Amino acid sequence: MTISAFTAGTYVQDRNTANLVSQKARLDALSTQLASGRTAETYGGIGAARTTSLSAHASLSALDGYDAAITANTTRVTVTSSAVTQLSSLSGILQQSLNSSTTGTVSTVTQVARNSLDAAVDALNQDVAGNYVFGGRISDTPPVASSDAILNGVPGLGLDGLKTLVSEQIAADLGPNGNGRIATSASGSTVTVSEEGTGTAGTEARANFGFKLISAASSNPSAITAGAKTGGTAPDVTFTVANAPAEGDRIRVAINQPDGSQTFTDLIVTANPPADATNTIPLGTAAETAAALTKRFEGQPVASIQGKASLGLAANFGTGTPASLELTVKTPPAAGDTLTFNVALRDGTTQTITLTAKANADSTATTEFSLTGDVAANISKALSNALKETAGTTLSASSASRASQDFFAGSKSEGFAPRRVSEDGNGYAEQASTETVIWYTGDDTSADPRTTATVQIGADRRLGIGVQANEAPIRAILAGIAQVAVQSFTSSTTASPETARYNAVSERARSLLTSSDGREGVQSIASDLSLAARTMADTKTDNRSARAALQDSLDGVDSVSIEEVTAKLLALQNQLQASYQVTSMLSKLTLTNYLS
Repeated sequence: MTISAFTAGTYVQDRNTANLVSQKARLDALSTQLASGRTAETYGGIGAARTTSLSAHASLSALDGYDAAITANTTRVTVTSSAVTQLSSLSGILQQSLNSSTTGTVSTVTQVARNSLDAAVDALNQDVAGNYVFGGRISDTPPVASSDAILNGVPGLGLDGLKTLVSEQIAADLGPNGNGRIATSASGSTVTVSEEGTGTAGTEARANFGFKLISAASSNPSAITAGAKTGGTAPDVTFTVANAPAEGDRIRVAINQPDGSQTFTDLIVTANPPADATNTIPLGTAAETAAALTKRFEGQPVASIQGKASLGLAANFGTGTPASLELTVKTPPAAGDTLTFNVALRDGTTQTITLTAKANADSTATTEFSLTGDVAANISKALSNALKETAGTTLSASSASRASQDFFAGSKSEGFAPRRVSEDGNGYAEQASTETVIWYTGDDTSADPRTTATVQIGADRRLGIGVQANEAPIRAILAGIAQVAVQSFTSSTTASPETARYNAVSERARSLLTSSDGREGVQSIASDLSLAARTMADTKTDNRSARAALQDSLDGVDSVSIEEVTAKLLALQNQLQASYQVTSMLSKLTLTNYLS
């Protein structure tokens, strides 16, 4: 520290000099403020207000980041929404075509379906800046196979497509006799109608394929009595596992529902399953896994099991009892009397077959039986004809629908490939196929597809905008379109078997293309995306308001009023100029000048 010498004669001079230096510093500061518009060049220069400035600038920077993320992802949401809307439109177009087609134009419907499938695949393979939006977390490759590969497979790679799976399913459902696995026979005055198949093979086949016998009724019980259905029992299915599973292995079990349809239960092998988990199986030895599976599905009508080849899974069906019923001809019925038979299909629908007594009926008739000759034998023959016709029309349409849904339920996850009919045709193969096209190759591990892509729109707000092409509503539309695309219809007259088959295919396609029975369709996905878009737009609006408020809080802290600084600067310049002039005059002042 230096202490300057004090001389009484220099006090005024020193004070004037200090004032000039201070004014010059203020002049420099105001000039800098005028040039930059800022209060100071450092946070230290704004004093206690620096806390407010730092906080406000951090908030503004965060808002800029959120807005940038919103802007970048708005395009993604827009593209995804447009694709989902297109899927809905394609569904509507095919439904309209199915509804408006006549017997003379049914051959064009398959082409409409094929074109719709092409467009659907293109929509699901949309990308934004190289990121495929329908692949979930896997966004660097197209998630959906080409429509040609889906329908026809990839012969060069030994992979079968949907057409092959449909033909296999139809053959399995029709059975070796083409009658939907329902046999008829006559002995004396008794007609026996029964489900086909004996032993364990027959039990497994009845659990998966063909018609299920429900009931029969006679309009004239005094002439022909129809007994109640008997049998139809199946043993509890047990499971065997050849090799112990590994953590993460997946097993799929199909369960028959009361309406005749089937649902999948997908299980994941894990060492520490949550106590309330319903989709896991404990990790253990092969025997422990088999015991856990058997206990898990005890008392349930199991249809099939499937997993990766190394597990060596097997479902043991035992020997159940086929359902059967009898009709007894007591006296010759009258012309016009009817017999009604009800059978269930594997898609949850039922079919009614009605036979009408006629004095003379053709031996190939499917709706009439002759009263001439052996009436019981005539009834058996007519019912056999009707079953074969129904199997070739309604049942084959049901088979195509089931195969299509199984195909699109398939996954690239090991063990979850599309279900295939076993080589013996009596059930489904327990080993997941490696010779089937996997139509979807995107992410399939997330429980919530929306979380596969997120955008940060606030400090504690993250918005899900992900979509996967394998979501159930999208799969339903693809299955509805594809099951029509694999068909081949020929123009025919009204009430012909070809027309009946077309009508059955149309009915099942429409049920998948239309959301019903509480099922959410693609509209639910579109709604999620629309809500996300609206939320991002509202957030951006809110951010503008927050940004304006923060900017207001910085006024007078970081920035200065140009008008105010200019006025201060002019006043200081005038003051400084006057000070310079006075100082100059004083510097020239002498005793002689003062006295004069």
